[in-house]
Amino acid sequence: NDEKNLNKKLKEVQDSLIITKKKLDNIENQLILDQVPIKLSYIIEKINIELHKLHFNEKSQIVVGKYMLDLNSRELVAEDRVLKLTEKETNMIFYLSKSKNGAGIDQLQSCVWGYHSKLETHTVETHIYRLRKKILETFNDERFIVNNKNGYQIK
Repeated sequence: NDEKNLNKKLKEVQDSLIITKKKLDNIENQLILDQVPIKLSYIIEKINIELHKLHFNEKSQIVVGKYMLDLNSRELVAEDRVLKLTEKETNMIFYLSKSKNGAGIDQLQSCVWGYHSKLETHTVETHIYRLRKKILETFNDERFIVNNKNGYQIK
């Protein structure tokens, strides 16, 4: 009944799920149960669903240098700018962000595109070139993806 005390209490805890009859403003992670009485099994099911959603959303956003990469929406975000990415661009950034020493063309072809080829192809180079251009135009960052002795790396 007292939103002020609730907000104060929420600042003291790290993780929470508020179960309420009506939506409360400026409070995240709410489960609204407006039809009572309700079976306990239904409440437990709803709580589990909300916790899974929360866990999924937390795992979908990763920090890549000074950027936030949202795997669900396929967006690269910095400050107040948002860059929409293709699925391959998102996968490439994610893969390179996990690679400590960089990744070569063959490695990117295999892990991002899912094929092994002895044929000469410029697929990776073309995607890197286009991605660098998009990042330069949106964020004015020409050093996001660099070449090193091991291939491509995110700085």
